[in-house]
Amino acid sequence: MKIFSESHKTVFVVDHCPYMAESCRQHVEFDMLVKNRTQGIIPLAPISKSLWTCSVESSMEYCRIMYDIFPFKKLLMAALAAVGPPNPRADPECCSILHGLVAAVETLCKITEYQHEARTLLMENAERVGNRGRIICITNAKSDSHVRMLEDCVQETIHEHNKLAANSDHLMQIQKCELVLIHTYPVGEDSLVSDRSKKELSPVLTSEVHSVRAGRHLATKLNILVQQHFDLASTTITNIPMKEEQHANTSANYDVELLHHKDAHVDFLKSGDSHLGGGSREGSFKETITLKWCTPRTNNIELHYCTGAYRISPVDVNSRPSSCLTNFLLNGRSVLLEQPRKSGSKVISHMLSSHGGEIFLHVLSSSRSILEDPPSISEGCGGRVTDYRITDFGEFMRENRLTPFLDPRYKIDGSLEVPLERAKDQLEKHTRYWPMIISQTTIFNMQAVVPLASVIVKESLTEEDVLNCQKTIYNLVDMERKNDPLPISTVGTRGKGPKRDEQYRIMWNELETLVRAHINNSEKHQRVLECLMACRSKPPEEEERKKRGRKREDKEDKSEKAVKDYEQEKSWQDSERLKGILERGKEELAEAEIIKDSPDSPEPPNKKPLVEMDETPQVEKSKGPVSLLSLWSNRINTANSRKHQEFAGRLNSVNNRAELYQHLKEENGMETTENGKASRQ
Repeated sequence: MKIFSESHKTVFVVDHCPYMAESCRQHVEFDMLVKNRTQGIIPLAPISKSLWTCSVESSMEYCRIMYDIFPFKKLLMAALAAVGPPNPRADPECCSILHGLVAAVETLCKITEYQHEARTLLMENAERVGNRGRIICITNAKSDSHVRMLEDCVQETIHEHNKLAANSDHLMQIQKCELVLIHTYPVGEDSLVSDRSKKELSPVLTSEVHSVRAGRHLATKLNILVQQHFDLASTTITNIPMKEEQHANTSANYDVELLHHKDAHVDFLKSGDSHLGGGSREGSFKETITLKWCTPRTNNIELHYCTGAYRISPVDVNSRPSSCLTNFLLNGRSVLLEQPRKSGSKVISHMLSSHGGEIFLHVLSSSRSILEDPPSISEGCGGRVTDYRITDFGEFMRENRLTPFLDPRYKIDGSLEVPLERAKDQLEKHTRYWPMIISQTTIFNMQAVVPLASVIVKESLTEEDVLNCQKTIYNLVDMERKNDPLPISTVGTRGKGPKRDEQYRIMWNELETLVRAHINNSEKHQRVLECLMACRSKPPEEEERKKRGRKREDKEDKSEKAVKDYEQEKSWQDSERLKGILERGKEELAEAEIIKDSPDSPEPPNKKPLVEMDETPQVEKSKGPVSLLSLWSNRINTANSRKHQEFAGRLNSVNNRAELYQHLKEENGMETTENGKASRQ
């Protein structure tokens, strides 16, 4: 069947009775020149609109929003412009809204152009084209019984016109009709009609009643209804920079609320970003998604990966911020919109841009594009994850793979067991507790827990399975008693990580979680849990031993710290002592040079230097500390000795003194003196 929803045909019925000419009692100030008013001039009195004017304006605003977003294949009656205001002096008995409701039903029975095209395409199956519509009636009802009378009138009229349409080629039977009755009354008065949610009066007719005050309250109600009827959603653009009219050099930030199809928010619903929603400026009963204005871009939309484009309509179309925004976009500019976030990098999710004189809200992809390569298994949400249990997952797939099932099996109650259901049940048992990341589990990283983890997922356990599980638990208790290390992941932690007793506490908690996930399988699973809980409840002497162990660990940590502090203090003291020795060595050398240079000074006695310059100190033979000067001199001497051949005189010298001109003594019988002068024997 070619289905046309109730939104395909919407008929407005506005009451034209004399009572609708009364004031809505919501005043409008139009004499705004208060500061520059000349003295003696009486200010103009405020005016107020009539109930008829408020109803017509709200209806036209409903139509404007709908036509902005859905310019095609939607129909609305546009005959209100030809009707004048109601006459307050007319006889109320001569005016009845029932005539308007009958005319609305007649209009719904008429075939629209789009329905005619669908019937032409289907040819013999023309009756398969659906006919649905909606009637929005704005009136001032006297009581709830008056509302029920209007509903009965619409129901009887639909029944009669369906009979006429069954025998006509130019009319269609109404398959479904929504009646929306809006009771409006002046501000300050009490409502005589109660609100009522949608109620099914017959298989063809549903009805709902809204009691609303006139003025802006009626406009807000129609704004909410148009969103419900046409699946619209609200988006508020915040922080829009705009220059002030009176101060051209200054600018302020404004907000503009836009309406569009709700599919533009599908990504928010999928990702669970419900925190972006909030109450709109119209009230807390209406929600909107807030997006932040980004710096305008002059590039085209092709530069962004777009997943959808939806027409928009400003809520307050006549406001200055809305007008400036639409003019800015119609001039060929594009604006990026980002999700407001307290921390992290900004996420640009939407873009406003115009095409062919119409403004669209574009949904930009903030995730991986389908045109890119598929993600690696080591890439997860929020970044790259490299510690997936890939090997364990491969084993898990081998244990749960499907194979042809030829021999039928029967359950305990005698019914035939469906292989697919049995496979689903097994898969559900195996995934009740199955961490995906290595760093999120301890027991699945321990070889000692494998016997228990592999059998606890079974639907039923044997006595041997129970014994193996109990043996595994006892082995873990023995490991804890010996204080054996556990494979605890330290990814993202600083220092040594949790202490040994904390590691075992984490391990026991995870093991209990695994066993408790399967205790309802059988009574023997319960026995395994009882054994586990009995081993976890340690006797008092065991707790005392654990306390002593913790105290011993604390003492070891303190002693380690004391040793490190002592070593640091000792190294500092050694360095200070070496500096002192170096300074004293420099002073002694300076004094020796001064005495040596003095002409009247006697020969200085042989004084043992602080460190022999021609000897490399042996660290294992030295009993005291070695000065920094000697270390540096030895290093320089060693390096220089490798660069050239040592002077022969220095090698044969005694007390660092070499005798000069020895060959002259042999040839001429001359003898050299200490001052270098020759004398003949």
